[in-house]
Amino acid sequence: MTLTLYFLRHGETPHSQTGGYCGSTDPELTAAGAEMAEAFAQQYKTVDWAAIFASPMRRTRATVKPICQAVAMEAEFRDGLREMDFGKWEDRMPEYVEAHYGTDHLNWVTEPAWNPPTGGETAVQVASRAALVIAEIEDRHTEGNVLIVSHKTTIRIILCNLLGIDLGRYRDRIAMPVASVSVIQFGRLGPMLKRLGDCSHFPEHLQNRPGT
Repeated sequence: MTLTLYFLRHGETPHSQTGGYCGSTDPELTAAGAEMAEAFAQQYKTVDWAAIFASPMRRTRATVKPICQAVAMEAEFRDGLREMDFGKWEDRMPEYVEAHYGTDHLNWVTEPAWNPPTGGETAVQVASRAALVIAEIEDRHTEGNVLIVSHKTTIRIILCNLLGIDLGRYRDRIAMPVASVSVIQFGRLGPMLKRLGDCSHFPEHLQNRPGT
């Protein structure tokens, strides 16, 4: 048996509907977001989970709660799985940021690996802290299924790091819908992407909702 990591992005929030920057900002899930979390729990409660890890933010705690209840397990919360800190851009729309932080925004769009949002984190910094959590998981679990509940930017950066994709291209190469599942399996030759952005656990009325 090999180690398989299931990455679950948190459910819908008001910010994921509007596209506003939301890193250290800590909103609750919308009603639809809570339903997405329940839908995941119902679909994945029969998986034999070895462990469950999650970001400590409210939106990830609310997302992981139904699956923890369904399988009678406790989540282990790690700060390394938090969303990227968007600094002075927090709770702002992209149009506002582009107008008020033009140079920083252009640098970030062009090369986010090393250029942070104004007062925020770079992709390299997010990758470094998240990698410590992945290393902990690999050290403790050489096989089995591990669930990781995190955020859009953080999951994309982790996947790039594992798959050898340039961190500066995380937004250009990997889509990550709300409450979607992505799966990495560790084999003899290293990590392999088995599934990306899967929302098949959603009921029909939650499919194709606006927002990202």
